[in-house]
Parts: sequence; C-alpha cells; structure tokens
Amino acid sequence: MHLELTPDKRYYSIGEIAKAFNVNASLIRFWDKEFDILKPKKNAKGNRMFTPEDVKNLQLIYHLVKERGFTLEGAKTHLKEGQKKTLDKFEIISKLENIKAQLNTIKNQL
Repeated sequence: MHLELTPDKRYYSIGEIAKAFNVNASLIRFWDKEFDILKPKKNAKGNRMFTPEDVKNLQLIYHLVKERGFTLEGAKTHLKEGQKKTLDKFEIISKLENIKAQLNTIKNQL
C-alpha cells in the first residue's frame, strides 16, 4: 500500500485519509471509535484532524484488518500485546516496499 499524502503536514482531514487508503470516510470514523490507538484532534466544527502519528497507526490497522485478514478484536489484541514489535515490522516492510518501487522505476528507465 502506497499512501498519497503530502509529507510534512501537521494534520490531515478525514477526506484526505479516506482517499489515501481508498476507503470510505465512514470506515475511518468507525476505526477511530473502535481503536484507542487513534487520537485525532477535532476542529471547531467537530471534524477529525489526523496527525502523522494517527496516519501511521491507521496504516497498521489497515495492514492488519485489510491485508492480513484480522478481525477487529484480533487486531485490537494484536496491537495491545505487541504494538511496538508490530509497528517495527510494519515500518520495515513499508520501507522495503518503497525501495522495491524505486528499484522498479530505475529498472524501467534502463
């Protein structure tokens, strides 16, 4: 999964997040209610504003639920029991996928 979000941004709207993950905003709202790990700020209108840390956590939730097929309860348990370990593995996998994409780009340019 490769997210199309502007780097160095302090907050992302739920619409930006939903578009980046290619899911409905309602799923992001649902995950926000279900997972304590997500802590978006709310602006004066009550709209959720997600931090880069929230985005990392959403990537992890997406990976567990959508890519690995965890149930919500299974994902919650997994996050609580081994959050640091899981996050480290996920970040390594993400970096390797980015390197692979860059190498494929270079290969195609040859």
